[in-house]
Amino acid sequence: MKAVVFDKHGGPEVLRYTDAPEPGLRSGEVLVRVHACALNHLDLLVRGGLPGVPIPLPHIPGSDIAGVVAKIGPNVTTVKPGQRILLAPGVTCGKCAACLAGFDNYCPQFTNLGYLVNGGCAEFVRCPEVNCFPYPENLSFEQAAAVPLVFQTAWHMLLTRARLRPAEEVLILGAGSGVGSAAIQIAKMFGCRVIATGGNDAKLAKAKELGADDCINHKTLRIKDEVRRLTGKRGVDVVFEHVGTATWDDSVASLARGGRLVTCGATTGYDAKIDLRFLFSRQLSILGSYMGTKSEFATVLKLVAAGRLKPVVDRTFPLAECAAAHTYLEKGEQFGKVVLVASS
Repeated sequence: MKAVVFDKHGGPEVLRYTDAPEPGLRSGEVLVRVHACALNHLDLLVRGGLPGVPIPLPHIPGSDIAGVVAKIGPNVTTVKPGQRILLAPGVTCGKCAACLAGFDNYCPQFTNLGYLVNGGCAEFVRCPEVNCFPYPENLSFEQAAAVPLVFQTAWHMLLTRARLRPAEEVLILGAGSGVGSAAIQIAKMFGCRVIATGGNDAKLAKAKELGADDCINHKTLRIKDEVRRLTGKRGVDVVFEHVGTATWDDSVASLARGGRLVTCGATTGYDAKIDLRFLFSRQLSILGSYMGTKSEFATVLKLVAAGRLKPVVDRTFPLAECAAAHTYLEKGEQFGKVVLVASS
């Protein structure tokens, strides 16, 4: 099969479109012919190398996968060859206390397709049967691939971790990112007032189209000052943070008394600091969030199938041009998801 492979860490130039062995199947596994695979910042981190994380080399990246079942392994009972499916990105042991309780993103062995196991930047990908979910028939393969990681992550952040309530005020950092564009839609679905940030007016206009009530250009305005102005000096109930040190101080300062900051990433740096006096005197909550559960993914897919949530695709690239797609994503000019499409 053809696949995008890297055998050393580095820039986009280490990605090679080449021949790779077709994965063999074990009990409970499925072979999926990939039609589309969306990129995430995780792909850039995995390619570049993460300190203390031994990525198996050679490696095939790609976590967000839409395709068709090509083969099934022994003891597979819920899917069949020829079925269109969308894959949940998280791979777990399925046996530990967390998995059995339905908290699979707490599994000690949790990983993503394309992270510590080979992913979907290939003609075929191997995955557990339990990762196969019904395909939203109202979407193209490209649109479907833009759903899994970002909508599952945003749902877990806002609803499970931050316990978002209707009519609250929410600050969403990085509206142009996949997870930011998903969060805007989820927060608006719950009747919240959404303040979104972005780096240029074109992105902010698109954020408004998705439902953002107010927008802040973080390159020309100070986020915390604008939030105070927009909220009558009160601040917001929830800050949706995934940027890191570049926005951390403003994010914390934007919280109302009793506010909750939830974060899932640190693309601009992880060494954030906080004044503990500010934390306890204003009774703030700082919440970490990592991916989401399969049950949350199932909920998201029902809302996508009903047209309540809509994936945002910025641009598609042929699978063979994966290096160019990585370069484009690294520039941060996109709004929504960058998707790789299999050759016809």
